[in-house]
Amino acid sequence: MDRVPALEEPLKKLLGGPTAKVMAEHLDLHTVGDLLHHYPRRYEERGQLTKLAELPLDEDVTVVAQVADARVHTFNGGRGQRLEITITDGSGRLQLVFFGRGIHKPHKELLPGSRAMFAGKVSMFNRRMQLAHPTYAKLGADAAEGDDTADIDSWAGALIPIYPACKGLESWKIAKAVDAVLPSAQEAVDPLPESLREGRGFVPLPEALLKVHRPHTKADIEDARQRLKWDEAFVLQVALARRRHADGQLPAVARRPAPGGLLDAFDAKLPFTLTEGQEKVSAEIFDDLATEHPMHRLLQGEVGSGKTMVALRAMLAVVDSGGQAAMLAPTEVLAQQHHRSITEMMGELAEGGLLGGSEQGTKVVLLTGSMGMPARRQALLDLVTGEAGLVIGTHALIEDKVQFHDLGLVVVDEQHRFGVEQRDALRGKGKQPPHLLVMTATPIPRTVAMTVFGDLETSVLDQLPAGRSPIASHVVPAQDKPHFLARAWERVREEVDKGLQAYVVCPRIGDDEEEAKTAKGKKKAEEAETADKRPPLAVIETAGQLAKGPLQGLRVEILHGRMQPDDKDAVMRRFGAGAVDVLVATTVIEVGVNVPNATAMVIMDADRFGVSQLHQLRGRVGRGSAPGLCLLVTDMPEASPARARLNAVAGTLDGFELSRIDLEQRREGDVLGQAQSGVRSSLRMLTVIDDEEVIAAAREEAVTVVAADPELDRLPGLRTALDALLDKDREQYLDKG
Repeated sequence: MDRVPALEEPLKKLLGGPTAKVMAEHLDLHTVGDLLHHYPRRYEERGQLTKLAELPLDEDVTVVAQVADARVHTFNGGRGQRLEITITDGSGRLQLVFFGRGIHKPHKELLPGSRAMFAGKVSMFNRRMQLAHPTYAKLGADAAEGDDTADIDSWAGALIPIYPACKGLESWKIAKAVDAVLPSAQEAVDPLPESLREGRGFVPLPEALLKVHRPHTKADIEDARQRLKWDEAFVLQVALARRRHADGQLPAVARRPAPGGLLDAFDAKLPFTLTEGQEKVSAEIFDDLATEHPMHRLLQGEVGSGKTMVALRAMLAVVDSGGQAAMLAPTEVLAQQHHRSITEMMGELAEGGLLGGSEQGTKVVLLTGSMGMPARRQALLDLVTGEAGLVIGTHALIEDKVQFHDLGLVVVDEQHRFGVEQRDALRGKGKQPPHLLVMTATPIPRTVAMTVFGDLETSVLDQLPAGRSPIASHVVPAQDKPHFLARAWERVREEVDKGLQAYVVCPRIGDDEEEAKTAKGKKKAEEAETADKRPPLAVIETAGQLAKGPLQGLRVEILHGRMQPDDKDAVMRRFGAGAVDVLVATTVIEVGVNVPNATAMVIMDADRFGVSQLHQLRGRVGRGSAPGLCLLVTDMPEASPARARLNAVAGTLDGFELSRIDLEQRREGDVLGQAQSGVRSSLRMLTVIDDEEVIAAAREEAVTVVAADPELDRLPGLRTALDALLDKDREQYLDKG
């Protein structure tokens, strides 16, 4: 093991403080090993130029191109100077701009005909794309003698690696840093068992690292990628296989519904038959509940497919067996909504022990942070005595004071709203680990990643119950076609004229406190930059403008998260009763709000929401027999990535399909950590969407290895790789699940 420290050497020692600091803060790279696993994003071939025609707006890019012309302009009566350089690569042209004293060096060096690599953020000015003050390194014969970034070609061989970079540390500077640590690659400990490596014909790890950073041919890159993808998939699968192995050893109480008990009584009074999908998924869940180790199941259901009904039947089965079931909801509005709909569905079965209640019944209690003291005290008493079989609540359920008589099942609604610690705290309230059912209408990327990695058992509900209507979705380009927006408000009026209702969703609340923060944080934009994007539209202003303007005469009310809980509940009740025509709200209505009479939704600044959020929001309409309509309003130009995202949402109602689109755009997030975005992914080479086959094969190998040697005593290299992957936080995260 004496070879390991070479890769654990802090970068500060080799690269100096300033460079190491930028790497740590912006790229999360701290050791030699971290930098060796910071792989090139792509490779430039000598003479092959990046397509300028396909540059993304608002992103940091590295391009290789030739200078076509350079001109100096004066402004402010000759007091200011601006250098404009046009570069070309045959596919398109791009303008570079430099100001003030910053013009002299590039004016002298970037002469027409010279070639260089340029790095900077793509912005739009006067309807033309540009890079303002890009950094650059001259290439080939044009590179100056002795220049510290000179002659990139010479160190790259025929292929120039382009690294994921950041402000203050361009790709070529990272390449120089990699040169400094590359000799340490020889000391990399190989995690793959020798038999596996030889059986699949992989190159050794030190060779793979050398080939990925300094390839001589495209075949080198391919060799390295195949090997490094396998490392990631295999080490991760071993981690998951060890956890599954450990889970299999945990005890849990088997929960079987009693014949003629609460579940049978509930089923007998249902006014409709369950869909085939609901029957199938319920059978899977009941099978899991009947086993003596904890269920760990994800229930993926389309918005409105009847997930709550499936979860409620599972909860009733657990109450039948003498246990208690808890449902954790992300917001008070949703907890109240679930409590109301569950008590309505159960009728007298929800009044166990009360006058007029059913003999087979149980008590259903609500527990939220804003409840009054007497109601809260009674709810806590009902839980600890076992009087209440079902509890629906928010984060308040997790508090230390809350104790259960015998917690048998935890149902988590909309899992991406809860941290693993919160779920774990609730699971820790059982005498033995309770069963866990996680529900989501749109799997977020991390969940999809985990599902592809086969860690959660997954049930899918993909058919809508009878009587539910399809939802038509359209993008409304307000900037390009203002008359489309005017028509959107006409459509809202038409729905209200039919006796139906509508939602208008805005990204922001818009009160004074928030406005002050926004104003304080604004910085003066440089002359070359476009004006700051306007702030997102706000509920309070939008509601006022609509009530005075296009929706004048309609009953318009607002709902947002900073209102008092009683006020929120009162607004929802009025809206549910049809006393409000249009509800202008934030995403507080995103999950679980059920008003069958609401058929239209207009989402303002739709580009400011994520794919899964838009899909969730849209699921609030079309919940009755009248068809639903969702209008996605945006100011973004047609060619922008944001518009492509909105078109994807408008184009399909399939939550799994949307989650794949979301995953492709955002990457997996940290599959093992708590980050939801792709910034700190533990996957550097593997992509969950494209490499499902590698993952499946790695899973099989991992299961075999762990079954034979759960502690990995005979595989020290794999153990070391696992320790590096699972730092303390991630190890706990995996354990908590």
